[in-house]
Amino acid sequence: MKLKVAPHISTLVPYPPGKPIEELEREYGLTGSIKLASNENAWGPSPRAVEAIKKALQNLHRYPDGSCYYLAQSLAGKLGVKPEEIVFGNGSNEIIGLLIAAFLQPGEEVITSHPTFLMYQKLVQVQGGSNKVVELAAGMHHDLKAILGAVSAKTRMVFLDNPNNPTGTIIDRDDFASFMEQLPQGIIVVLDEAYVDFMDPERRIDVQAYIRGGKPVAALRTFSKAYGLSGLRLGYGIMDVDMAGYLNRIRQPFNVNSLAQVGGVAALEDDEHYGMTLQKSRDGIAWLRREVAKLGCRPMETQTNFFLIDVNGDGRELYEHMLHQGVIVRPMQAYGYPNYIRITVGRAHENQRFVETLAKSLKELGYG
Repeated sequence: MKLKVAPHISTLVPYPPGKPIEELEREYGLTGSIKLASNENAWGPSPRAVEAIKKALQNLHRYPDGSCYYLAQSLAGKLGVKPEEIVFGNGSNEIIGLLIAAFLQPGEEVITSHPTFLMYQKLVQVQGGSNKVVELAAGMHHDLKAILGAVSAKTRMVFLDNPNNPTGTIIDRDDFASFMEQLPQGIIVVLDEAYVDFMDPERRIDVQAYIRGGKPVAALRTFSKAYGLSGLRLGYGIMDVDMAGYLNRIRQPFNVNSLAQVGGVAALEDDEHYGMTLQKSRDGIAWLRREVAKLGCRPMETQTNFFLIDVNGDGRELYEHMLHQGVIVRPMQAYGYPNYIRITVGRAHENQRFVETLAKSLKELGYG
């Protein structure tokens, strides 16, 4: 079949997701594999969320609440914002797409960094927009000065992930304030804060202060990471009421399913599970970085539940070698870092197995 497809669609490259455990074991004939590749929550969802979802199963014949009323009320109270300043999506990915669809016209520009979350540029391309990409500065940080220098009359939006994925680095609050002062009026700044829960609280950017000050800033957050609800696809954006109104005009009805809504409400109420996740993540990251350094690799600093490792060799080859031993990590070749892998913190036994497998693979490949 010959289809007529616009060039900005036909040239798209699919997003490369992390390899699922089931696929690995099916291909290699393995069992008992572990996955530290997709920045998931190793400790799973809140038990309260699981119970709430079980109770909600009997109502699956009903459409979900299109306004996410109870979830909006619960989250707004926790964040100290108005419910109408929150837009919910099928993962924060959907909010990215809604922002681009609402505020970008074909031919207009969006500035992103490299490397960064790959979906920004893909969704801009889908909309027929133009991607202007700025390389990260030394230390793998967003180069805010270079981004300002890249602004043109066609620039409509800037995407900044803070912390950055895949590097785990963050934006200095004073640098961001200076950036916002110099940015021309009317350009929307999207701060993707998917991993903000893992950041040191005193180093977080006060997004609400910018919104209250009339700045066109939107913050993206998710229940996939610290709350362990990746499988339910629940994310949200915090923004000015007017901006949120435009997104609500174009979003699909019932875009957040009923199980995600009740699970989200219950997860927000479980402070114990949330606190445990953050503490064990920090402890695990610290242990992993020490052990990796002992093997002669270079672990990078991070403010997330993952970090980069310079393996002093071919990261893709190392990734393949570890796959055969039932350990899934993320090679960084697609992000422009061929000598790096990225790993997510796991439970203690998973972290131990990763270190042992890494040591064996490095020795057999002659790296380190």
